[in-house]
Amino acid sequence: MNTELTDSPPTTPALILPTRPFFWSVRRELWENRSLYMGPLIAAGVVLFGFGITAYRLPRLRANALALESVRQQAAIETPYDIAAMMIMFTAFIVGIFYCLDALHGERRDRSILFWKSLPVSDLTSVLAKAIVPLAILPLLTFVIVFATHLIMLLVSTAVLLPSGMAGTTWQLLPWPRLLSILLYGLVTAVLWEAPVYAWLLLVSSWARRATFLWAVLPWLAISAIEKLVFDTTYFIRMVSSRLTGGFEQGFVVVRYPRDAHVPVVDRFTELDPLKFLSSPGLWIGLLIAAAFLAGAVYFRRSRGPL
Repeated sequence: MNTELTDSPPTTPALILPTRPFFWSVRRELWENRSLYMGPLIAAGVVLFGFGITAYRLPRLRANALALESVRQQAAIETPYDIAAMMIMFTAFIVGIFYCLDALHGERRDRSILFWKSLPVSDLTSVLAKAIVPLAILPLLTFVIVFATHLIMLLVSTAVLLPSGMAGTTWQLLPWPRLLSILLYGLVTAVLWEAPVYAWLLLVSSWARRATFLWAVLPWLAISAIEKLVFDTTYFIRMVSSRLTGGFEQGFVVVRYPRDAHVPVVDRFTELDPLKFLSSPGLWIGLLIAAAFLAGAVYFRRSRGPL
């Protein structure tokens, strides 16, 4: 008898880290949803195209800006960069909404959920992997794309202003590190504040059989209409609107410059206020509601089959 074969120790199965299924689930979402990065990239391309075709006006605009007082001078130079960031962020927000609406409904519609359920990946892991995309991955992609867009805009403005001798004014007067810090902070506050919205859309995506967008919107419109008819108030619709757009107001101190007959009004978010944001009851209530919605999405993914 061959003792080498009979006395060999039994092989042990390879150790699978608990985070590995989650990691590959997130990668699957990025592979299957190219719009997550194509949408913000297209928005950045549109911004750069518009900036490029109007770059010939930069010397005149910069000369006018340098004639203003220091506060408005800096605001005039920052405005194109703020607009670029807001356009890309808004595009990413729209992409996140439609991604959530289709994230769980799509795999039920094309019946691929039967394949994914056959893998050793829990429903909780699958739902959390989909939730992390709009809550972390998409904001990170947005930050990188905005950073690259700002850098290209800086280089273009430097090249255009070089013949007029004003190329250095952009680097001197534009607080780029502060703008990036504000951008990163603003993305974090916006995502945390909007977490119940994304979680609600994932919940609808997990149980609705069709018309996910209508099921996501109609209940809130119906509640608002009933409130208006019965109580003649609009508290609920204002609360929903605040949840969609109020993250910046919660995370920043808004400074409104006084109106002057010769100087336009400038409304800008100039100061970060994380203490105000973290101490807001609305933030923590919203996160609890988001957790409840995600728990519901896990339940429906487990119990609902393909369409």
